[in-house]
Amino acid sequence: MIKELKIVLSICLFAYLLIFAFIAQQALAQTMSNAEYIIQMGNLNSISGKPTGSGFALSFTSGQTGNGLYSGTNFKVRAGFQYISSIIPFRFSITNTFIDFGIVSPTSPVLRTSLLTVSNGSAFGYQVTASQNHNLRANNYGNEIPPTACGDSGPSCDPNTAGPWTGILTYGFGYRCDNQSGTDCDTQFSDSTFYKPFAASPSAVAVMSGITVGRNKVSQITYKLNISGAQPAGLYTNVINYIATPTF
Repeated sequence: MIKELKIVLSICLFAYLLIFAFIAQQALAQTMSNAEYIIQMGNLNSISGKPTGSGFALSFTSGQTGNGLYSGTNFKVRAGFQYISSIIPFRFSITNTFIDFGIVSPTSPVLRTSLLTVSNGSAFGYQVTASQNHNLRANNYGNEIPPTACGDSGPSCDPNTAGPWTGILTYGFGYRCDNQSGTDCDTQFSDSTFYKPFAASPSAVAVMSGITVGRNKVSQITYKLNISGAQPAGLYTNVINYIATPTF
């Protein structure tokens, strides 16, 4: 006898935006101008010198042009890291925050999807991590659906390592990430049959990351669920937490 299961996956969405402000006094070494232009030259040298040796001589300086906003009739220059976010603000969104698997039948895998979108202008990239608060659970009875272990036609999987999951007799709950715009999904998902289980909070694993700036990088998360005939009936739920963090 096939028992009815209804699975509901709720997604909590978090976006952490780190804002750093760097304040320095303006230093103008020289100003050149005429009716057509104005050039303000500022430099905050941190090191300089002229080291020599038996086989070399080197002159060097190191520093950064004075940060600040320089503008005129025909130009505007934003100098300094504090202006990066105004060019491409850090944004993270998800298409839906409620995933309903409906009534699930044994040995009949069910797939659901959502889209993660990131715009990132931070200097050293970003990452999106994911975790679950607990296994899919019928709270009234304490029954759980375990995370997938994959391994039906190859190596097993865990939260850090993807593996093949194609057989209808391999049970559990897992996910994969597919690039829609950009190439920021975990490269372990390059094989379309590979999945992972979600890490259990407070641990989390990066599902999407990048080291370059860009707008509207989109990845599709596919949630997969498959149960055995021995799974007790009930309403099973859990929460998936996504945390997006820019890096400066």
